[in-house]
Amino acid sequence: MTSLYISSQFDSGAIEVVSLTDGGIVALNIRADNASSFAQWFHFCLHGPAGRAITLRFLNAGASAYPAGWDGYRVVASHDRQNWFRIDTEFDGAVMTARTTPKGNAMYFAYFEPYSFEQHLNLLARAAQSPLVTQERLGSTLDGRDMSLLRITCDSGPAPNEQKKKVWLIARQHPGETMAEWFIEGFLERLLDSDDSVSRVLLERCEFFVVPNMNPDGAVRGNLRTNAAGANLNREWAEPSMERSPEVFLVRQKMLAVGVDINLDVHGDEGLPYNFVVGSEGNPGYTPDIAAQESAFKSAWIAACPDFQDQFNYGACEPGKANPTLATNWVAQTFACLALTIEMPFKDNAQHPDAVAGWSGARAKRLGASVLQPLLAVS
Repeated sequence: MTSLYISSQFDSGAIEVVSLTDGGIVALNIRADNASSFAQWFHFCLHGPAGRAITLRFLNAGASAYPAGWDGYRVVASHDRQNWFRIDTEFDGAVMTARTTPKGNAMYFAYFEPYSFEQHLNLLARAAQSPLVTQERLGSTLDGRDMSLLRITCDSGPAPNEQKKKVWLIARQHPGETMAEWFIEGFLERLLDSDDSVSRVLLERCEFFVVPNMNPDGAVRGNLRTNAAGANLNREWAEPSMERSPEVFLVRQKMLAVGVDINLDVHGDEGLPYNFVVGSEGNPGYTPDIAAQESAFKSAWIAACPDFQDQFNYGACEPGKANPTLATNWVAQTFACLALTIEMPFKDNAQHPDAVAGWSGARAKRLGASVLQPLLAVS
């Protein structure tokens, strides 16, 4: 009988192997982010299992960063790293157990469908082929990777560029939330489709600034939530530094230079099986005008896409209690504008479940494409 072996020394790979038995029992620990205690993301390959019943036991799942996130969750798996599906998974409050019988001698498992750094570079390169797109290097991360911005605009329409609304989209401040970059891919594909009338009108009204991956170091390292220095980037917006959070420092610097009229910060949520948004109602500068824009945005998105809803969310923040270190709050307060955090599930959309894939990269792409409709409504 061929022995089992686990590898994770690849882009976003992360797991700790406790033991493997010839009986197909694989004991694992979810590895914490470097320089921090966040443990939730995993991505690894199991070798030698063809036709054998395999049981994966994640021994420290109950001590992870978000243990409630395992309730109703199913592990994502793939034979070819292109087509990902869910496998039977249980959680008893301490140990998470997943079972499958692989078809081949190499099977990949992940917390969510990965989005590799190579895919990120390809996304930038494809977008930059459009005459509407200018790719700009803002600076370097701590590991020396590029912080890349896509500026998207056209010369058509009644308003010159300097009068157009400045619309920002940023994604993957938390690198393990890979659905966020899938979302951006879908958004860019539709925005750059010259046959789409919604994108054509938006580009007449708006100039777009898109950061597809705010945390490339954390993404490659296989972190859930932090960068190379162990910083949670979505707690760095009040006082970022080049030493600890250059990603936020560089993007914030560009925002201050060009301005912001609308900002969407794209994330994933470990616990809630829904798509929803979070506003800036806790800010001291929250106004009836911003509230009306938020309402119009949500209503238009609900009408455009059944995968979006506003019934299940985090609830409203009390006035004056907003955390100013979050991107949405800092942007909304600084620029007196509409700013929203978009949350997608790691599990599935409970209102429209998919028994095979759950919430997936493909569905996140479709949601990203659909966000053009609410942007049109508030532009």
